[in-house]
Amino acid sequence: MKIATWNVNSLNVRLPHVLQWLNEHQPDVLALQELKLDQDKFPHEAIRAAGFQAAWYGQKTYNGVAIIARETPQDVVYGMADFEDPQRRVIAATVNGVRIVNAYCVNGEAVGSEKFAYKKQWFAALQGCLKAELAAHEALVLLGDFNIAPSDADVYDPKKWHEKILCSSEERAWFQALLDLGLHDALRELNPHEPLFTWWDYRMNGFKRDLGLRIDHVLLSEKLMAQAHSYGIDRAARAAERPSDHAPVWVQLRA
Repeated sequence: MKIATWNVNSLNVRLPHVLQWLNEHQPDVLALQELKLDQDKFPHEAIRAAGFQAAWYGQKTYNGVAIIARETPQDVVYGMADFEDPQRRVIAATVNGVRIVNAYCVNGEAVGSEKFAYKKQWFAALQGCLKAELAAHEALVLLGDFNIAPSDADVYDPKKWHEKILCSSEERAWFQALLDLGLHDALRELNPHEPLFTWWDYRMNGFKRDLGLRIDHVLLSEKLMAQAHSYGIDRAARAAERPSDHAPVWVQLRA
């Protein structure tokens, strides 16, 4: 089973990229973040014509998440229980017996800001949500754009980013709290030592200079981590014309 995630930074703009990627890579599941379109504007006909089904939670201008899969997503849940949030950032569904939780996590803007306080509340809610999901689903994956680089190995210049947004000790503790629920950082466990980047700023030729961060993640439950045998970060998609600033990330599971 091939499970992938991609922050597309506007599905209207990146739909041709997504359709091409689905055709070339044939994932079983592709989780998208930052759709930036209303619920009724999702291109479900184009997705269906490509041979896939979808569940989505759209929002105009900002946010929005979707789960695209070969099989129709089942038991779809929108948002997080007990956390009222006008921002549409989470969708969960079951695909082929695997619980998929797709999250577009809060950026936070700057450490100590009001948006950072919202990010703290949001991650606390996500932790509670995942605790409940894991109690109900042994085979679970939490994936998406977390807006957290978990360690200095995930940052092109740790000194420059030290205690800055996305890289602060507090945010890294929130990420660790998710792992402490029994989840595994699949990419880092499959590749413990090498730098791994998934996002490059549009500015300053960030991609060409490889000034990247790893903020897109695939976290697997114990059962699924035992089945994980390979991963990929598709830099070719980031190098395409009019790309998202994120690359698709995937993990392959044994049957």
